[in-house]
Amino acid sequence: MPENAPNSQIVDDLDYSPDHEWIRVEGMVATIGITDFAQSSLGDIVYVELPEMDDSATSGQSVCEIESTKSVSDIIAPLDGRVTEINSALAADPSVVNSDPYGSGWLFKLEITDQTQIGQLLDASAYRALIESS
Repeated sequence: MPENAPNSQIVDDLDYSPDHEWIRVEGMVATIGITDFAQSSLGDIVYVELPEMDDSATSGQSVCEIESTKSVSDIIAPLDGRVTEINSALAADPSVVNSDPYGSGWLFKLEITDQTQIGQLLDASAYRALIESS
């Protein structure tokens, strides 16, 4: 991980996974992307393989991949759900994940099927502690 990664931007009103995804929960829909820490660790992102519409996601299982100049990384589903939307703009410009990970660099949206899992996500301070300890 880059030396400056602990200084990465962390958005206070999001939830996080230990696998470095951020989650914005709005009702029964979760928007998911990778954190600033993750994108800076990966380096320049050159390709994003998004899930298919209506795919099932299982918490803890790979749901898609991100390819950077350094490696290919699995994106782990932080919640159980069904894919309801994908950020198709990333096909044309995957580098948006680097430049705006919490905004237009989001990856996909899930219709949450088990809301009890939301309580298992990390808040901003817990995620900050996680990356500072790594």
